[in-house]
Amino acid sequence: MIFSELYSAYYNAVAALLKEVIAGNREEKHLRETVERHAFAESALTVLPALKQQKWQLLTKEGDTPLRHAPTLPLTLLERRWLKAVSMDPRVRLFDLSFEGLEDVEPLFTPDDYVIYDRYADGDPYEDEGYVSRFRLILRAIREHRPLRIETVNRRGRPIVMNLMPLRLEYSEKDDKFRLISSGCRYGKTVNLGRILSCRFYEGTNYSEHHESPRTLRSLTLRIRDERNALERCMLHFAHFEKRAERLEGNEYALHLRYDGEDETELVIRVLSFGPMVEVLEPQEFRALIAERLIRQNKLRM
Repeated sequence: MIFSELYSAYYNAVAALLKEVIAGNREEKHLRETVERHAFAESALTVLPALKQQKWQLLTKEGDTPLRHAPTLPLTLLERRWLKAVSMDPRVRLFDLSFEGLEDVEPLFTPDDYVIYDRYADGDPYEDEGYVSRFRLILRAIREHRPLRIETVNRRGRPIVMNLMPLRLEYSEKDDKFRLISSGCRYGKTVNLGRILSCRFYEGTNYSEHHESPRTLRSLTLRIRDERNALERCMLHFAHFEKRAERLEGNEYALHLRYDGEDETELVIRVLSFGPMVEVLEPQEFRALIAERLIRQNKLRM
C-alpha cells in the first residue's frame, strides 16, 4: 500500500500540532481541534497525552517543542515513482495538476506495462486541447454552481444548443468516456463530453434549475460458475458497484448487485462479456434484455 489516509493520519496530525506549537498556538482546545481535524475524533485522547507525558518526546513539560523548524513529510522514492507513473496517464491533464520535481524520477510503471481489455477503442480525446479546455470549464462551473451554454451534437449528428446547470461528472470505464449530469435542460440530463463542440458560462435565465432527482437503483443477481477464474474477474469487473457475494454449491456463487437504471445497457454488455460463465438469475426483465441482445447478435451473423 503506497498511500493510505489511515496509516498516515497520525503522522500528519502530530506534524500539524507541532506546527501550531512552533507558531505559538498552545491552547489545549486549539491543539485538540488540530488533532481531530487531521486524524480521527477520538485521536486527541491518545495523541495529546502521549505528547504531554513525553512518551513521544516532541513536547516539553512546559508545552514547548525542542524542534527549531516545522516538521515536513517528504515523499519517499516509491511514492515519487508512483506519482510519476500517474502523471503519464493522459486523463491527468484534465485536472491541471502540477508534477514538478519528478523530472528525473523513473516511473513505477508505464502504459506499456499493462493491457486494458474489454474496453471500447473510441474513448474521449484526452490529448485534444479543445477537449481539455472544455473539461476544465465544466469542472469549474460545477464547483462554482454556474450554468452553462453548451453546443453539442445529438445521436443523429445534428448540432443542438442547450442551457443547463451542471451537477457532476461521471466516468465510464467501459467506454473510456466522461459524461456530464445536469438539470434544467429539455433535451435530457446526460451529455457526453466527447460530443460537445463548445461551451461557456451562461448568464441568462433561459433554463429551469431544479435539484437532481433521486437516482433509480435496481437490483441484479448473477450466478457465476467459477471456471477460468470467472469469480475473480467478475469481482474486479464490478468492483465499483454496491455488491454482495455468497457461495451456492460446488464452484458456483451468487453475486447481488445494485446499479443505476441509466447504466442498464452498459451492464447488459458487461454481463454478456463473460459468456456462459455468468447467468442472470433475477430480475426477469434483465434476463429478457440479455435474451433480446443475443437474438439480435445472432441475426447479424446470419
